[in-house]
Amino acid sequence: MRDAVRDTGWFKSSFTGSGDDNCVEVRLIAGTRVGLRDSKNPGGGTFWVSSAAWSSFTDQVVARA
Repeated sequence: MRDAVRDTGWFKSSFTGSGDDNCVEVRLIAGTRVGLRDSKNPGGGTFWVSSAAWSSFTDQVVARA
């Protein structure tokens, strides 16, 4: 039996204030890819990157914070 792939569904950062739609939503599909979309226009398209690319990006953001 194949293991199920964990999918978080779309979510916003915990730093986003209530009612604030000016942000990026993220969707993590464990071990494979990460989707990014504009919360104001969720049907306007999704930018997908590999999990490795997302991890590299977030590591760089944390390192520079």
